[in-house]
Amino acid sequence: MSQPVFTHSQEQLKQIAEDVLRFAREKGASDAAVEISEGQGLAVTVRKGKIETIEQNKDKGIGVTVYLGGEGHVRRGNASTSDFSQQSLRDSVDAAYNIARFTAEDDCAGLPDEDTLERSPRDLQLCYPWLLSTEDAVEIAKRCEGAAFEVDKRITNSEGASVYAQQSHFVAANSRGFIGGYPYSRHTISVAPIAGKGANMQRDDWYSSSRDPRKLAEPEAVGRYAAERALARLNARKLDTRKCPVLFEAPLAAGLLGAFVQAVSGGALYRKSTFLLDSLGQQVFAPHIQVKEDPHVIGAVGSAPFDEEGVRTSKRDVVRDGVVQGYFLSTYSARKLGMKTTGNSGGSHNLSITSNLTRPGDDFAAMLRKMGTGLLVTELMGQGVNYVTGDYSRGASGYWVENGVIQYPVEEITIAGNMKDMLRQIVGIGADTLIRGTKETGSILIESMTIAGG
Repeated sequence: MSQPVFTHSQEQLKQIAEDVLRFAREKGASDAAVEISEGQGLAVTVRKGKIETIEQNKDKGIGVTVYLGGEGHVRRGNASTSDFSQQSLRDSVDAAYNIARFTAEDDCAGLPDEDTLERSPRDLQLCYPWLLSTEDAVEIAKRCEGAAFEVDKRITNSEGASVYAQQSHFVAANSRGFIGGYPYSRHTISVAPIAGKGANMQRDDWYSSSRDPRKLAEPEAVGRYAAERALARLNARKLDTRKCPVLFEAPLAAGLLGAFVQAVSGGALYRKSTFLLDSLGQQVFAPHIQVKEDPHVIGAVGSAPFDEEGVRTSKRDVVRDGVVQGYFLSTYSARKLGMKTTGNSGGSHNLSITSNLTRPGDDFAAMLRKMGTGLLVTELMGQGVNYVTGDYSRGASGYWVENGVIQYPVEEITIAGNMKDMLRQIVGIGADTLIRGTKETGSILIESMTIAGG
């Protein structure tokens, strides 16, 4: 594929990083870290066949952190600039140094321990440039939206179709000998059609996203599926209050996995603001559930050879047979907890949740049959998770299911439960797997939740 045209090469960024670290040493810093990035991209939106927005970006930036003092008595300061000149680099180091001088000491601050740093990063092939012309991007967006309108005359409007292409690269380095960086890309085609008229209007959306544009779904396929989803929601009803099984469609199931990650992340743990405090080694999920993290999948959106601090990443079991095996920790949060970093500064990497009970034929239709009678949730509104108590309550819409068959769409309902109970009551995970961001999951069936109607 064609290569992105960056102003600076990786070697030039590494030289700039080394210059910044040298300036920090000359200034008297005990330690320092720097990250330099550069990127370019294009985003277009088309609505009802007409161009609505065209945005092109070409940006660069440097962030520097300076540390003063020894172990247990560290002060730190940060500064940034978009000017790569030598004088600007020196000025940024000076600014970070002066900020550090007046900050309070922090016994957990500082660079990662040297034995945790990645010294020879793997090439995970994370950059697949999509150097579209504006005209080509507009045409793809029009094809996507046009396909949605062609599905049915009841598709009456659209919130627009968008095409987004971005390619960037960066270098990170610190004064303990770490230096590394790589190019990366992320591209998306999306559309949000509206079905119906007047009081009986429904919208839905769909998108395809990948680092490699060749792996994106066809624009027409994205448009047609989004239209079918919007049409299926017409003539929605309300439900009265009840308790029943709930099937979270795969895109929403990824959100449940995300809630678990947040609950066992360092910040929540050391602040004691999580319902999963001290959950290491504890049964949190149903015994048939496995959660794995693999940062080294070639070309995947969640892949990274090292985290935002330069700490090496590694493949691991996060949950084995329902029991928590590991947290998500940065260097700072690990020190707060008296533990070791897990290489998760910046978040999780390629998480997958699976069930030992899942069979190859457990597609979406099979999951509906497994639920029998209950609620299929396809959209959630609001935040609705209290991470201190685990209480879960969110506005929702979806479909009422009887005997494994969708009966009618529902809206203006609330689903409620407690995350502790929900994780333990996962009775099945579908083979209808989908990747959303850094998470991969099929639809998730929960034994029972409270549904509050209008």
